[in-house]
Amino acid sequence: MAAFTVARRELAGYFATPVAYVFIVIFLMMAGALTFTLGGFFARGQADLGPFFTFVPWLFLFLVPALTMRLWAEERRLGTIELLLTLPLPQWQAVLGKFLAAWAFCAIALVLTFPLVLTVNYLGNPDNGVIAAGYLGCLLVAGAFLAIGASMSAMTKNQVIAFVLAVAVCFVFAVAGSPIITEFLSQRLPVLAEVARAVSITERFNSLTRGVIALRDVVFFASFMGFFLFLNAVVIDHRKAD
Repeated sequence: MAAFTVARRELAGYFATPVAYVFIVIFLMMAGALTFTLGGFFARGQADLGPFFTFVPWLFLFLVPALTMRLWAEERRLGTIELLLTLPLPQWQAVLGKFLAAWAFCAIALVLTFPLVLTVNYLGNPDNGVIAAGYLGCLLVAGAFLAIGASMSAMTKNQVIAFVLAVAVCFVFAVAGSPIITEFLSQRLPVLAEVARAVSITERFNSLTRGVIALRDVVFFASFMGFFLFLNAVVIDHRKAD
């Protein structure tokens, strides 16, 4: 499948520049610092990765847009997007390939947090099934934010604008189900409150970190990513001549 060929090329491109290593180092340092300080990993006295999972979506909120801001914006700025789209492969496979490369990169960053799993298993007897579900949730959140970031990157040639747009849209979906937002909407527009809960990424993620892998949550993330990847393809098709 041509999408996997594009994905391999893009993934190799990440590690050909310092960007990949900077991203991974910052992610690991911040994840560790937040887990052991603000998260009170040791002070809680519980053998789980709750503190780690609490902060991962918020780390991805800023780091993932930094990763995706160049996906299409740089291609359009350099004019290489025309070369990519003239290759003998469907446009949707180019979009999917770039997304899969970025998703695989995020998966590698998550795998490198394995010392936390070893630590919590050394300190106690955690439910590793819950931990696995939490990591699945982290990967799905990363995929959702990557799909948003890729579609925002396709809308502009400016990487900074792509970053800001991606952070803003990701933030909306991250906080949509927060009590402040839902209570405010419930008092004025109850219908919108239900919609906010339904599209909240963190609400779905929290269910997964509790070890509950519900089909509706998996379908939500798959549909969410599919929608924004479709939007990405539509924008690329509409603006490829710009």
